[in-house]
Amino acid sequence: NYWNAASFVTSSSYLHFSTFQGETSADISFYFKTSASDGVFLENLGNTDFIKLELKSATEVSFSFDVGNGPVEIVVRSPNQLNDDQWHRVNAERNVKQASLQVDQLPLEVRKAPTEGHTRLELYSQLYVGAAGGQRGFLGCIRSLRMNGVTLDLEERAKVTPGVKPGCSGHCTSYGMYCANGGKCVEKYNGYSCDCSKTAYDGPFCIKDVGAFFEEGMWLRYNFHSPGTSVKDLVSRTLLSSADPEITAPDLSLNKEELSFSFSTTKSPCVLLYVSSYTQDFMAVLVKPSGNLQIRYSLGGTKEPYNIDVDHRNMANGQPHTVNITRNGRDIVLQLDHYPPTSYSLPTASDIQFNSPKALFLGKVIEIGKIDQDIYKYNTPGFTGCLSRVQFNQIAPLKAALRPTNASSHVHIQGELVESNCGASPLTIPPMSAATDPWHLDSGKQASADFPYNGQAIGDGVNRNSAIIGGVIAVVIFTILCTLVFLIRYMFRHKGTYHTNEAKGAESAESADAAIMNNDPNFTETIDESKKEWLI
Repeated sequence: NYWNAASFVTSSSYLHFSTFQGETSADISFYFKTSASDGVFLENLGNTDFIKLELKSATEVSFSFDVGNGPVEIVVRSPNQLNDDQWHRVNAERNVKQASLQVDQLPLEVRKAPTEGHTRLELYSQLYVGAAGGQRGFLGCIRSLRMNGVTLDLEERAKVTPGVKPGCSGHCTSYGMYCANGGKCVEKYNGYSCDCSKTAYDGPFCIKDVGAFFEEGMWLRYNFHSPGTSVKDLVSRTLLSSADPEITAPDLSLNKEELSFSFSTTKSPCVLLYVSSYTQDFMAVLVKPSGNLQIRYSLGGTKEPYNIDVDHRNMANGQPHTVNITRNGRDIVLQLDHYPPTSYSLPTASDIQFNSPKALFLGKVIEIGKIDQDIYKYNTPGFTGCLSRVQFNQIAPLKAALRPTNASSHVHIQGELVESNCGASPLTIPPMSAATDPWHLDSGKQASADFPYNGQAIGDGVNRNSAIIGGVIAVVIFTILCTLVFLIRYMFRHKGTYHTNEAKGAESAESADAAIMNNDPNFTETIDESKKEWLI
């Protein structure tokens, strides 16, 4: 019902419905879009009673009615034009206590009902949406018309009404910005949709990453030249944007490329992406043995390929990383993750044409002919990890492999390709400021600074992690020692040597007194003395 709409193409066009039953309360809401400056939205009449909503001017919407106490009009004035061919919402309400009108998010206009008088709205004519009674009708589109909670089926009635068309056009004018990542907004009579076919994304708004997990030894090849297609057709149809006037099919070459993807891996070295050609030209994105990223261009004119080394960041740390590379002639712009873009330039002697592109490889290079020595070395055992939203100009090889499209015939896969979003880039990571970025260098220091290789580059992070681990180990050892000391003290407190003054021969004595007498001679003598009798 949200997109149930009708387009009024003449000022005399209208739709009619049964009489509006709103005697004591009326709740009317709808959206409109127009380029006209005035027109009646809807009207329903009685003998003297009526209810009407209209666009009075390019900045005014009016809600008027009469329940027998005389006409009442509420007007909302907008500071901006309402005939800007954008959607605007109108909400009008009336009950026995008050009436109100609101347009978009403008302040609500309220009118109190008189304390005495009529309160019932008595109508008998049909409800007219659009022109009524010879008045100038609304020109434009109305959708989602609800009256007392009931959505009127504008589309169905418009199908059998001259001068009115079902649905609306121009949705992309208002909502086209929601088609993200290069998705194209497509008009539909009852809404819009996003065409994601020219992007590496999926979903209704082209925001879902399409990615896959690559096992060791697995690779994907996207052939720009499909069987039965000439190289000329290949370049004009698959690689080059029709909106790009600088590149034409007869050139069989590229003056510019746009490459973007995200990945995650813990293994190095490896080949992430490689673009081959029918000549010796190529482009490659590699992870070096140190875990650092390298972009390699060979377009002819130089003995060695032109390398861009990013030696101060470890990319083989298992975290998702985003890579965006744009080349326009001799100028190359590289952006990694959320860091600011960095500009590079091909050597003066280098050619700027990527001649006769042939195929794009992911994970591993399986190509006939001579391959660069370093790439051949990094090619074994191959990439292990995740690749996501890979796009080279207008080509999305992973999406072509995982989604049945016309380009699927260009794809060849070695191994089992499992869809996964494990390589998807983080969505919201704000850029670091110069004060908090550990890699930021002042312009004066930048020229003389030499970034260390991977082992030193991440030294601060390793030292920080080592300190944390060491602290945890120290606490554990200290706790164990304290526990041992406590146990030892407890054992010796309850288990020791006791010394007593127990009389010898106690084992054979008949009683304790006997044992004392047997053991202590003085005690015996004392008893003997006491037994003597004296005669006085």
